[in-house]
Amino acid sequence: MELRHYAAFGLYSAVAFGCSWILDINLVIPVVLVCLVMLLRFIHRSEDFKTYRILYLVFLFVLVISASFAIRIYNAPVLFSPFPVLAMLSVMLFNDLIVAFLLTVGSSITIAAINGNDFYLALICLVSGIAAALLVDGARRRNVIIRAGIIVGVVQVVVGILLTNFRLLDPNQYLILFSNGVIYSVIILGILPVFEMLFGTVTNISLLELADFNHPLLHRLMLEAPGTYHHSLIVGNLSEAACSAIGANSLLARIGAYYHDIGKLNKPEYFSENQELAASKHDTLSPTISKMVIMNHIKEGVELGRRHHLNPRIVDFIQHHHGTSLVYYFYRRALERVEDTQEVPEEGFRYPGPRPRTKEIAVVLLADSVEAATRSMKSPSPDGIRELVHKIINNKFIDGQLDDCDLTLKDLEKIANVFIHVLSGIYHTRITYPDQKK
Repeated sequence: MELRHYAAFGLYSAVAFGCSWILDINLVIPVVLVCLVMLLRFIHRSEDFKTYRILYLVFLFVLVISASFAIRIYNAPVLFSPFPVLAMLSVMLFNDLIVAFLLTVGSSITIAAINGNDFYLALICLVSGIAAALLVDGARRRNVIIRAGIIVGVVQVVVGILLTNFRLLDPNQYLILFSNGVIYSVIILGILPVFEMLFGTVTNISLLELADFNHPLLHRLMLEAPGTYHHSLIVGNLSEAACSAIGANSLLARIGAYYHDIGKLNKPEYFSENQELAASKHDTLSPTISKMVIMNHIKEGVELGRRHHLNPRIVDFIQHHHGTSLVYYFYRRALERVEDTQEVPEEGFRYPGPRPRTKEIAVVLLADSVEAATRSMKSPSPDGIRELVHKIINNKFIDGQLDDCDLTLKDLEKIANVFIHVLSGIYHTRITYPDQKK
């Protein structure tokens, strides 16, 4: 374990013991938190589950437990404790059921300890948390959260009835249990954007809002750079299908692909997909100037995205989708113009990076290159597309563009098969219709 991991572990422990001292419930919170952190580090060994994400989860845990403690201190009905909140938030913000289940177990134990080791509360919290996590997993519409809250309320009432052996001791308690699920689902809808902003993450609901083609950036792309707009749509379709095949976040990849080339809005006429067939703007420019114009769309896209308050996860697609790839066309033109005794440094014709760090961005990088290359084929055929797709993916792999993400060789084979299938459907052979005789 690295030094930063020890430092983070010490921070979690300090927070946990501080909460235990403030809430005066012995060592329940620190023990539960330390166990949760150790389990999360053991289960999620990949680089994408970084230390800061565990810190966010600990923050959510402490927030929910503090709310439960406040309910007890102010003598409010203990059944108003936020049983399903932690599970719902963790699934929607981090898209991970295992994490949600672990946090639900930890919060059940802690809420029970706060209220005098009440097994009744622990079981209600455990069942409602698991139900809530399953119901909102992959939710793409707001009404799914409200429906989940209603179902969780019913589940809590059923658990309450079962725990009292079908004896209706106090009807108000069952009304509170049902209201608990509904009220907290409404609260979650309201506070979800706040946590997205704080944690720098994005939910499926926000992603679908970004998919609206009336968004100012997509609308401008459609009107001012129609070629880039069409290219982005195809890249989005390729990326979504490929991510579904390898178990990555397909919706995130599709929306990221829609926005990955918005930097071309500043000079759309300098990019081949928006140029007229007769001439090119680069015919009168030197290769060095041309590559600067082409490479600058990354920087301009990032600035444009931040100016329109795009989520950082989407801005990452804009910044990383070329990695440190070589601008090969203008590099070859530069080599043709120099003398044999001169050298053209390859580094000067490479994008600044960084390389993709997630599967979704890596898939968009591959889809972007494959779509552009297929579009340039004079007569696309299934065999030609298959050969081209494998060649481009192999070149990106050999060039080291996929070194910083978790894609495996098996994943790359699945991605290639999906690309071949989709592109063969787009560029399928069409029959020639005979002219109709008068």
